[in-house]
Amino acid sequence: MLISEKGFNIKGLKYKIRSAVESDAEALSNLRLQIDGETENLDREPGEAFIDPKGFKSIIKADTESPRNIFLVAESNGRLIGFSRCAGNDLKRFRHKVEFGVGVLKEFWGYGIGKNLLQESISWADENKIKKITLHVMESNESARRLYEKLGFEVEGVLKDDKLLSDGNFYNMVVMGRLNNGMEG
Repeated sequence: MLISEKGFNIKGLKYKIRSAVESDAEALSNLRLQIDGETENLDREPGEAFIDPKGFKSIIKADTESPRNIFLVAESNGRLIGFSRCAGNDLKRFRHKVEFGVGVLKEFWGYGIGKNLLQESISWADENKIKKITLHVMESNESARRLYEKLGFEVEGVLKDDKLLSDGNFYNMVVMGRLNNGMEG
């Protein structure tokens, strides 16, 4: 699905959040690769599960046409600096929920980009009668967990020793969910 573009000016950084379009595919491929190399909070090593521009075009097209998916980008001065995606499921027993994921370039952390991408996704989900948004976050990523809790997410469980990082240690992942309480089950 698509959303209306929104502008932000936070700490002197002007950026907009809008729906991804097919012409973003090459920039998204490069952006994802760079973000994967900047943090171990995400699931992939740099270059792992690489999606080329053709692959991103296909994802963007499918997400634009699906009532249960949304692909958003954050853009500043014509440059993509972050993205988020909510992906749903066509199985009847799971059609009520979507899973949220986000990535922001490290040089743009602290400007509310991840928060605003998530808030736009929450608004979209609520408007489209999606009952639940889920996400996974590293237990040690306290700032992200605090943000998610502020926006109505609750801890639903902990996956012990779920992620192996480059330091050779295993880390717990926290499963969080946000219910749209205005919806009947």
